[in-house]
Amino acid sequence: MTTAIWVPGGSGQVGTELARACPPGNVLVAPGSHEVDITDPQATAAALGRFAAAARELGLPPVVVNAAAYTDADAAETDERRAFRVNALGAGQLAEACREHDVPLIHLSTDYVFDGTAGEPYEASAPPNPLNAYGRTKLAGERAVLGSGADAWVVRTAWVYSTHSVNFVRTMARLEREREEVRVVDDQTGSPTSAADLASSLLSLAGRVAGGAGPAERLLHYVNTGRASWYEFARAVFEHLGADPRRVRPCTSAEFGRPAPRPAYSVLGVGAWTASGLPAPRPWPAALPEVTAALRAERAGEDRAAQRA
Repeated sequence: MTTAIWVPGGSGQVGTELARACPPGNVLVAPGSHEVDITDPQATAAALGRFAAAARELGLPPVVVNAAAYTDADAAETDERRAFRVNALGAGQLAEACREHDVPLIHLSTDYVFDGTAGEPYEASAPPNPLNAYGRTKLAGERAVLGSGADAWVVRTAWVYSTHSVNFVRTMARLEREREEVRVVDDQTGSPTSAADLASSLLSLAGRVAGGAGPAERLLHYVNTGRASWYEFARAVFEHLGADPRRVRPCTSAEFGRPAPRPAYSVLGVGAWTASGLPAPRPWPAALPEVTAALRAERAGEDRAAQRA
């Protein structure tokens, strides 16, 4: 269904890909956090009200996709108050504004709400038990959104990457050029997910929601299917970049030494998503080459520019 979509936090990976994938006839406005600060409830409600009124004047049902978040898991360990302000209070305040203006909400969350002790993919119904501050604040945000009275859905995702912004694939591409050997942890397993695939699927969900046919399940998971450790994922990135994957060396999380504990296993199951009739995700190995091909083309352009300089 044709709709108007408002994306707080829209300057990041998901917002950028939503803008790229938005079909003709739809309207998408993706303000960055400097334009719409969801921790300011009055300003957020006013901005949403203006957007919703303009959308309805055009005959388009409005939908909000909340991509605004404090995502630095390590920094959150010593700055949990700030992370809570964005991920929990801000999300809840946005949901209240959506209820006030009768606008449905799709809120993004994370695999880090789980503790990683499972032996099979976590379905949306699995009990959460976050290990770190980031996961705790995101779980609090989920509960605030779903308890707000807004017409709301929570979509958990994981290990998101794209051709832009800061993400694991771009980091590996940079390190491949800078170092002969790259060490990557091999004791964390998850679901690498293309931001482009996620955005396309969120647009499908938004169309359903706008037409009053949103899924009965309010908590969903969307990831590319399959599983990989960060080490396995890094080797795949190197291979698709045309580099020797043997240059990626495994290490443990303890050796790597990050402030925030990570779940050892946070593969997400997409059973509720597919059971709702939404497009089935493709396997992560099928999605990765599209991003690495774009990065290779970007590299080639940079090399040509350097040669001309």
